Amino acid sequence: MPIDRRRFLEIASSTIAASGILTSAATAADAKPVIKAIAFDGFPIFDPRPIAKLAEELYPGQGADLSNEWRTRQFEYTWLRTLSRTYVDFWQVTQEALTFSANKMKLDLTPQKTARLMNAYLKLKTWPDVIPALKTMKDMGLRLAFLSNLTPKMLHAGIENSGLNGTFEHILSTDQVQAFKPDPTAYQMGVDALNLKRDEILFAAFTDWDAAGAKAVGYPTFWVNRLNAPPEELGVHPDASGADLNSLVDFLKTIQA
Repeated sequence: MPIDRRRFLEIASSTIAASGILTSAATAADAKPVIKAIAFDGFPIFDPRPIAKLAEELYPGQGADLSNEWRTRQFEYTWLRTLSRTYVDFWQVTQEALTFSANKMKLDLTPQKTARLMNAYLKLKTWPDVIPALKTMKDMGLRLAFLSNLTPKMLHAGIENSGLNGTFEHILSTDQVQAFKPDPTAYQMGVDALNLKRDEILFAAFTDWDAAGAKAVGYPTFWVNRLNAPPEELGVHPDASGADLNSLVDFLKTIQA
């Protein structure tokens, strides 16, 4: 029996208006959490738009469609490989997703184009708001970590490109546990590395399904909705959301006051 996207994510995740922040009613009613650390997915920090720009350069008029298909297949492959216990790292998943997407669209994906598109992942830098926002968080006494599907090589490249060496206490890749988010094993890395309770670590997600996965295992969550995407229908909602890390800073100041 086929599994649709919603059911797929349900299975995997089961085991303040002024500043542009949307906060759930449930959170407002709960006791105020004491957040001691932030665990970030990769893409609230690193800006992937240059990859889409390169795709358009290589395939004029088709780059946007290729980027969308590639991104969708990329994450579907992570879910499928985790559920079927056929793990390969995110770099391989990304290349296989690119090959499938190009074949589906009947594009001429030469080895040279493959190399350029893949290597674009090693040239990423931060979104414009990131560096000052991270400084503010550090000044607030918060510990910072990555908790991402990206491989260690991809994460370290982005850190080096952006001048963020020494900013993150832990650089956690799901490659360490060979299970992609939203598998609970992946989120457990944050608790183990930071040696904190789950409700003391806020998880900052790029996608709502990732926020839902983290929330389902007990993390306070903030969805950095940079793409202005609609919320998922998974029955689990982030504690708050906003368009960038400035919104996250505002939310942290509110709940820590």
